Amino acid sequence: MRMGYGLNIVQTQKLIMTPELRQAITVLQLSSLELGTYVEQQLQENPLLEIGEDYEKVSTEEPSPVESGAGEREKENKNEKEKEYDIDWQDYFHDSSDLGMPRSEVSREQNEYSYEHYVSRAPNLMECLIQQLGLVRCAKRKRDIAEYIIGNINDHGYLGCSIDEIVNQVGAAADEVLEALKIVQSFDPPGVGARSLQECLLLQLTYLGINDPLAYVIVERHLMDLADGKYSRMAQVLGVPVQEIQRAADLLKTLDPKPGRNFSSVNDNRYIVPDIVLNKVDGEYVIITNDTSVPRLTINNTYRAVLGQDAGDSQTKKFVEHKLNAAAWLIKSIEQRRLTLYKVTKCLVDLQRDFLDYGVKYLKPLNLKTVADIVGLHESTVSRATSNKYIQTPQGVFEMKYFFSSGLSNAGGPAVSAASIKKALREIIDGEDAKTPLNDQQIADIFNRRGVKISRRTVAKYRDEMNVPPIRKRKRY
Repeated sequence: MRMGYGLNIVQTQKLIMTPELRQAITVLQLSSLELGTYVEQQLQENPLLEIGEDYEKVSTEEPSPVESGAGEREKENKNEKEKEYDIDWQDYFHDSSDLGMPRSEVSREQNEYSYEHYVSRAPNLMECLIQQLGLVRCAKRKRDIAEYIIGNINDHGYLGCSIDEIVNQVGAAADEVLEALKIVQSFDPPGVGARSLQECLLLQLTYLGINDPLAYVIVERHLMDLADGKYSRMAQVLGVPVQEIQRAADLLKTLDPKPGRNFSSVNDNRYIVPDIVLNKVDGEYVIITNDTSVPRLTINNTYRAVLGQDAGDSQTKKFVEHKLNAAAWLIKSIEQRRLTLYKVTKCLVDLQRDFLDYGVKYLKPLNLKTVADIVGLHESTVSRATSNKYIQTPQGVFEMKYFFSSGLSNAGGPAVSAASIKKALREIIDGEDAKTPLNDQQIADIFNRRGVKISRRTVAKYRDEMNVPPIRKRKRY
């Protein structure tokens, strides 16, 4: 068999995702804030893109020959008379000699500072502890060890390293480290600097001056039983009534297991910018696409004029043409994203009108295929359009994926969504008798009597997703 090289022409069909299509998909699934960052990056890379701004058009008409003669002199004389009688009000109010006070020349800086130039920021946990350490009178050696301990406290308020590690790093004795740790543990918030949950609760009981021997015993010996809600077992072991165990448990629940979480952190997300805003006007919902964080892009006419010139470098024209196509495609992708979001949102508003009017209990089951068939798009396109997007409604701010909910069959009418079932489950648990709470089977029977077919395991799953404790932890003695 003879082997060699050769050229052959073969005609095949295959699907290729072009860079333009890949960019359109990327733009579609970005949120408003992410799209703003993406556009800023494209502005730096593509010189043909620029932010469109509305400039006031100034009249540049040339004066007529009649106006350029005597009329121009009349205007100059009129302007000189106006300047003669014009008063500089700023200098007038700066002069206080007419009030019987000597005039003082005050030199004011143009860039004056005020409190409006500063943004308020709450101190974080480390800054708060360092400030309190500065008020303590102690030796410099002990202060340095305390600063090292404060630097190893995590965001929850717990010490993130052991005493032996601090001894090795600082080069101090274990007694000195423990004394410095006691200083830090005496700071606010109560329980900061603890090495375990047990120590954190004991520090808070001591800091708050709570003199309850039963609470101390429960924290030291029966903390796991307390978490599991085994009040009867603890009462039997400790030889006290179960009501006393419940009283001590209620006291311990008022303590904070994470004392450092109330302080600000750099990575905290404190706000959500909705991508879609729904306003109800005269009984109808108006859809507004939030484009405030995305600048409106235009194409620079100076670079575009290079393509119209006959003379010039071919490489320059090729570069400008490539960037022009990329800029036009980006503008088209952003506009296509806005139209797709509007279509999907309008479909969601039409299908979930009862939820927008009356609340979560009227949320209907919905899937991507139903919306895709109505809008005329593919399911993947609807999924990308609704991912990482938030919508502001009269009922609150929700993720757009929240409108797509699974459901259960209802004997009395259409299917019921999982969100509405969770809402009804919360109402049932809130209205139960605390001394005889309902178990999962009893709750399932209540739903079945209402016409909603639901099993005990589904009730338990929804209860766990809602962080509702089981019956033994909800029971009151």
